[in-house]
Amino acid sequence: MTGSRGLLPPGGVDFNQPCVVRDVVDRVGDRWSMLVLAHLADMPQRFNALHRAIGDISKQVLSRTLRRLEEDGFVSRTVHDVTPPQVEYALTEMGLSFLEPLRALIGWAEAHHQAIVEARENFGAAQKAGATRA
Repeated sequence: MTGSRGLLPPGGVDFNQPCVVRDVVDRVGDRWSMLVLAHLADMPQRFNALHRAIGDISKQVLSRTLRRLEEDGFVSRTVHDVTPPQVEYALTEMGLSFLEPLRALIGWAEAHHQAIVEARENFGAAQKAGATRA
């Protein structure tokens, strides 16, 4: 594929098949999935511990995110037979294999965050200046 610097899979567009890149990135690149995976990187966690660690995610959204990550094979869910039942979430082998690109992305974000903040401020100022002239 030309113009992608080799980042996109080769071949033409088959509209009968989902785009491989979009199919995966849409799932792991949503607002919460990468954060959940990052929190599970060190050790398995129970739902409430994960909820507390992330902080600003609702229980419903966390539950839906964990379910999708489990469906896609990134996370395993283990129910321990105790009273009350305890559920623990952990990264699968595929989830663990995703940590390397996730670390690279997090590192890139940390290295470029200030430049992105400045670009947003400059864009906002330019938009505001353009709006006052119109």
